[in-house]
Amino acid sequence: KAGDVGGTWYWNRYPGARCDIQSIDYSYSFDPELETEWQWSEKYATQPEILRYLQFVADKHDLRSGIEFSTVVEEAHWDETGRMWHLRTDRGGSLSCRFYIMATGCLSMPKAMDIDGADRFQGEIYYTSHWPHDPVDFTGKRVAVIGTGSSGVQSIPLIAQQARQLTVFQRTPVFSIPAHNGPIPAAKLAQIKVRHDDYREQARWSAGGVPYDLPGGNAVAFSAAEQQARCEAAWIAGELLHILSVFDDQTTNADANDIIAGFIRDKIRSIVKDPETAEVLCPTSYPFGTKRPCLDSDYYATFNRDNVRLVDLQKTPITTITETGIDTAVESLEFDAIVFATGFDAMTGAAVAVDIRGQNGITLKDKWSEGPKSYLGLVTAGFPNFFTITGPGSPSVLSNMVVSIEQHVDWICDCLDFMRDRELDSIEPTELAENAWVQHVRDFGDLTLFPRANSWYMGANVPGKPRVFLPYVGGVGVYRKVCDEVVEQDYLGLSFDGPGGPRCRDGVIRPLKPDVAIMLDIIAELDNPPMETMSVEEARAFAVETASQQPPGPSVGEVVEGSLPGAADDLAYRLYRPASTGPHPMVVYFHGGGWVIGNLDTDDAFCRELCVQSDTIIVSVNYGHAPEARFPTAVEDGFSAVQWVAENAAGLGGIPGSLAVGGWSAGGNIAAVVSQLARDNNGPELAGQLLICPVTDSDFSRMSYKENAEGYVLTTDLMHWFWDHYADPADRKHPMASPLLTDNLSGLPPAMVVTCEFDPLRDEGRAYAEALASAGIRVRHLNCQGQIHTSITAGAIMSGADARAEMAASLQEFFKEPAGIESLN
Repeated sequence: KAGDVGGTWYWNRYPGARCDIQSIDYSYSFDPELETEWQWSEKYATQPEILRYLQFVADKHDLRSGIEFSTVVEEAHWDETGRMWHLRTDRGGSLSCRFYIMATGCLSMPKAMDIDGADRFQGEIYYTSHWPHDPVDFTGKRVAVIGTGSSGVQSIPLIAQQARQLTVFQRTPVFSIPAHNGPIPAAKLAQIKVRHDDYREQARWSAGGVPYDLPGGNAVAFSAAEQQARCEAAWIAGELLHILSVFDDQTTNADANDIIAGFIRDKIRSIVKDPETAEVLCPTSYPFGTKRPCLDSDYYATFNRDNVRLVDLQKTPITTITETGIDTAVESLEFDAIVFATGFDAMTGAAVAVDIRGQNGITLKDKWSEGPKSYLGLVTAGFPNFFTITGPGSPSVLSNMVVSIEQHVDWICDCLDFMRDRELDSIEPTELAENAWVQHVRDFGDLTLFPRANSWYMGANVPGKPRVFLPYVGGVGVYRKVCDEVVEQDYLGLSFDGPGGPRCRDGVIRPLKPDVAIMLDIIAELDNPPMETMSVEEARAFAVETASQQPPGPSVGEVVEGSLPGAADDLAYRLYRPASTGPHPMVVYFHGGGWVIGNLDTDDAFCRELCVQSDTIIVSVNYGHAPEARFPTAVEDGFSAVQWVAENAAGLGGIPGSLAVGGWSAGGNIAAVVSQLARDNNGPELAGQLLICPVTDSDFSRMSYKENAEGYVLTTDLMHWFWDHYADPADRKHPMASPLLTDNLSGLPPAMVVTCEFDPLRDEGRAYAEALASAGIRVRHLNCQGQIHTSITAGAIMSGADARAEMAASLQEFFKEPAGIESLN
């Protein structure tokens, strides 16, 4: 569309336009000679310098000879018969191509003007997204700037220096830090010169596309003084990646985020002299970083000038633009010039602006009408041979764009080579792979605070646009690894066709929930010996230590420690009472740990969460452990505990007759067996059974023991270790060890059975749910996709929160009337 190379830097010529990544990083790495042939003049280069750099690259590599300028592609239609794309331009031309690659940029389509009367103004009108090539002089003029995003923050200080009167119309205040621009630090130049290749490689595998040593540590680990010192250091550094990584948990923990947000608000108040103006400039409606922060040069200080006025559109919105100025809800203002700094239809706008039609004539705009769907942000199902550079679902705008662009170009080129070498002429993702990637991107975003902001990251700045988190928040390095894994797994999730014959390995890349995968990566880095190689005492100590690293769980109304009679010895219990007025229904809960490890502390946080969410008394019982107390001691202790609690319900604050059982893993096994024992021994009557990843038999031939044999904390070998300590082979087929093997499942209480996709126990839990349903028992089967055996009860795993809420809801349902059989996936 432009008259020359440059992309966004061709169009964005507004005063003060600069990149917000240091120039030396915001540059190409594919040509090492550029490092010596081009020298940047500043830490953050201006638009003219970046444009000159891009023109220099184009000249060096003779790129203009392959570019058609001043030409807009208006439509691109896929011809299924000819296996070609047919394109039409605004100049009447047409062309056909095998592969259609959109490198249209993430911030290149200006947002449609949605201010009434914008076309009526008779004075000068400027758009920061499409600025004149000739200099604009505002000297002596009354100027309005509408918008305070990046372009507004950069241009307002310079416009204020010229204008007779500048009025800034702000809808939402922005977080901005000083750029402290100047010459590139000598230390950085020296670092790159000495280790250029390593530096560039580190950028490719970093979180943001820039080599940076993260300070590390969650906010809570530091004193208030240390927290402020970290914030101050980031303010002084003047780098987005620094202020965005003050604490490890600032994008996921609202309390940590508030520390940085509060720090910046205090800085604004210290800079802006008028208290009322300062408060209007302080962002309070969204967490820091969930809208792109800005780097500025005297932005906040500009509002101390006598010729600058701030209008808060939250209090006094614009009603219309007139021939002579702007009318707000309280006044009419006249201007000589209006500058619209109103942003972009980010990430998807440029793509759907073209009439792109894939298979069966479906348009890309229609396919993306409820949010963009792509695989890796690179390819889209139903649109063969169609690629997007830094498209939605890739790190794109959350990264150093140059690094992300190069990675996509390299991946696409390698893919085309792969196809040519194998006589393949078409490629597109499978529906399964695409849908799973869209969900993965959403899951990652949901772990963060990003969805709390009405930002262009969410598409919320464009009226009618679906509110979907658009970029991939997992980081540049993680994303690169994912793309490499797709290739290593024979282009997993991609379907090819051609003279060489069709080929497709359908599947899901990164099927684990993101926070589960992160947890497994952390565990792998610790390089602990497998638990099955430990002694029993070592394993127990390890389990306790691991539990101590978990979040403590919510506060409850009261916690009572006590003991109750077991089958042979007294058993310790811990009672969790809700804060609400009792009496309450009661649940006897049995912790996990393969009948060998675990205690009242290891499941403490989970019991607290169940208590709070279900408004139910949870009585966690510490049954006898193997190998000191082998089968059937654990289940006998469990039944004794249930009998005692039922008999003492009133004294414990419970409702007599309102009793259920629950347990996780081996504890789920005990709960299932106890339910059968209660039925067979004329009580106590149970209202329900919550069975979380339960052991229901000892059949190691099940597919889940093979598919999930290792890598997911609970391994097949560890299950052998647990069984060997708990029960002799001859005893394992007894219904009190394997409740699935009982002859009769009728007459049992309603159940919720929870299974996890990546759990060796998955299939036996599913089989038990199906067997209960076949016996006429009311069952809810919740299959937790992307979860592992140990993640679903862990409060640190945010992606398991919905499942934990479902468990609590089921406890509440147990004490109501029966309502049929249900399976939840």
